[in-house]
Amino acid sequence: MIEALRQRARLNALIREFFAQRDVLEVETPIMSAAGNTEPNIEGFHTRFSGHVSAGPALRWLRTSPEYPLKRLLAAGVGDCYELGRVFRNGEAGGRHNPEFTMLEWYRVGWDHHRLIGETIELVQAALAQRGRQATVRILTYRELFVEALGLDPFLADEAQLRAGLGEIGIDPAGLTRDDWLDLLMTHRIQSQFPADSITVIHDWPATQAALAIIRPGEPPLAERFELYLGPFELANGYHELNDAVEQRQRFERDLEVRRTRAATLPPLDELFLAALPTLPACAGVAVGVDRLLMALGGTGCIADVLAFDFAHA
Repeated sequence: MIEALRQRARLNALIREFFAQRDVLEVETPIMSAAGNTEPNIEGFHTRFSGHVSAGPALRWLRTSPEYPLKRLLAAGVGDCYELGRVFRNGEAGGRHNPEFTMLEWYRVGWDHHRLIGETIELVQAALAQRGRQATVRILTYRELFVEALGLDPFLADEAQLRAGLGEIGIDPAGLTRDDWLDLLMTHRIQSQFPADSITVIHDWPATQAALAIIRPGEPPLAERFELYLGPFELANGYHELNDAVEQRQRFERDLEVRRTRAATLPPLDELFLAALPTLPACAGVAVGVDRLLMALGGTGCIADVLAFDFAHA
């Protein structure tokens, strides 16, 4: 445990030096918010403020990422910025997940996701170099990945073909959507096969998996989004950021409708974020799981190995 703390401290110092050299400002944003994350597959923690009602809504949500307040700062003109801090996700505990974990998130004004891919690779290579290691790099599209790994076109294959692609892996199909089957193929058949000494970057995702990314028109339309893996570990999720408040509100409302069908909690929309979105400058942003990076660097599949105390011992 003590050595894990030392390694984390060295990585944190490297991250801060990396961005200081590039004149990217470190900021801190609220951990508690009056709004929550609507993403159907992410569940937030919430608590109640016991003070005077003049302070605002009593119900507060612990952030699942610092994305919304960071974008509000970008809209206010802060420029390139990053945050390194704790985030919280309910129900996620196990070998690779802890309900509270460390996230690094940064934004580059005037960049697209392709340029940000390059900087994200540079950061991961710098972290590897700190351990005396380096990795080969592969960059390919979502379609290229599925065709290469499974012989399936993810945009043309029907659900029966996607289900068949899982082979002998038994999955209860009740309530699963096309995107769910694609995610299962990624996690169960593709991701685990990435070489340990390789950085793999996947871009041009299905438009239905855009979240907060720009969708590029075409046939098919594509989300200007990327994910980065070090070996089989998913480390980063980045976007060419959407700044259309009307479109973003529609996506949030669709998220809430999915949550209603699952009888899940319905967090309030972040109206302050939506109000700021029209003045968000053209930019790209990415979030990196620091604990997951430490796991990949240390060659462990257990997140407890890189924490002072995991959830069971907190």
